[in-house]
Amino acid sequence: MAYNQANSGTALTAFWYKNQKALLTIVAIIIIAILGVIAYKAFIQGPKAERANEQLAVVQTNFQQAAFQPTLDTAAYKAVLNGAGEGIGALGIIKSYGGTPAGNLAKFYAGAAYLHIGDFANAVKYLKDFSTEQKQIQMMAYGALGDAYSELKQNKEAIASYKKAASTFEDDGVNASEYLFRAGMLSELSGQKSDAIAIYKQLKDEFPNTVKGTQAEKYLNRLEVQTTN
Repeated sequence: MAYNQANSGTALTAFWYKNQKALLTIVAIIIIAILGVIAYKAFIQGPKAERANEQLAVVQTNFQQAAFQPTLDTAAYKAVLNGAGEGIGALGIIKSYGGTPAGNLAKFYAGAAYLHIGDFANAVKYLKDFSTEQKQIQMMAYGALGDAYSELKQNKEAIASYKKAASTFEDDGVNASEYLFRAGMLSELSGQKSDAIAIYKQLKDEFPNTVKGTQAEKYLNRLEVQTTN
């Protein structure tokens, strides 16, 4: 046993002396890589994210101002997209800070702004590319995507987006029921009566205390009468 341990130690020592240069090089590469990641986060990623957040705050302010206008102001939404004053706008944030959380959220604002000014293809482009773990924002994004698809007459995609919106954050019963109602209405307008009936029944059962939930019975009765006639 002792002999085997001695031989093992000797073998390891010989291996070390033979390969120490290569081993030390590998260790040095690993250390440099770790230090590089730390430096990138500290000196590049951190300040970059901070600058992106500053620009996003301007976009959010512009979006809120545009949304509270008594009438649609396309110029205000174009300022959301392209910036105004020192702001670079949502599109500038996406281009310059695409890898940051602010760059991701800018896609939501870009898509919503395009939806308001009637550029539905670009609305779809940016809203499809946006995702977040914040359920209420994701619900609104799916809902806006549904609106954009609906305007483009892509009813199948619109209905699917509305359903996603309704199921993403059911705690917000007012908005969730609204999106489920839109899915039912669009299914009905598309001639998919059985699908519309199923959606209205879901709306009635899951959101009975909302305005849309109470209206579902009326739409159900009308469709069921049409189906039996």
